[in-house]
Amino acid sequence: MPQPQPNLTRRGLFGNGLWAAVVAGITGLSAYLFGRTKQAKTVWQIDPDKCVACGNCATYCVLELSAVKCVQVYAMCGYCDLCTGYLDPDPKKLDTGAENELCPTGAIERVFVEDPYFEYNIKEELCIACGKCVKGCEAFGNGSLFLQVRHDRCLRCNECSIAAACPSQAFRRVPADDPYLLKGAKESKPAGESKGIA
Repeated sequence: MPQPQPNLTRRGLFGNGLWAAVVAGITGLSAYLFGRTKQAKTVWQIDPDKCVACGNCATYCVLELSAVKCVQVYAMCGYCDLCTGYLDPDPKKLDTGAENELCPTGAIERVFVEDPYFEYNIKEELCIACGKCVKGCEAFGNGSLFLQVRHDRCLRCNECSIAAACPSQAFRRVPADDPYLLKGAKESKPAGESKGIA
């Protein structure tokens, strides 16, 4: 004998639809929260061994002032009088006049140590991540200047607009608890004064 079909009412249809919506909402919220937890474990960073200092960090960041800043590793620096990261590597004449400085915003401070040595400090609030100092330091120096994403400024975008525009694909995800990469290092290293980064 055939079974009678259940009588479908508006109330029953509405109740079933509401129940399905609640289940779908809970599932979606769970997936969203799991995704956020997973994302928080890694952050974007520039691999200094791949970076070509193209200048995109200055213009492609979603922030008005880029979250990328130049850093100085004092342990690598030669403390040169004629620093090619600070001064134009091809000046009209060899002097340390302000007209020969590379940085367009004056973000590099030159401090006399002793003859003939000078220390170069980055004023991060003035740095626009143009990469001019990095290119100069790479060309004739030892590469103690390089670019890094500063995570106290970074919005931690899921898809970094600078990473998408990077011609050398130097941006990569690194562990959030160890977010800085040093030049020549195979693994990420923490930043700070103790590691010689300013």
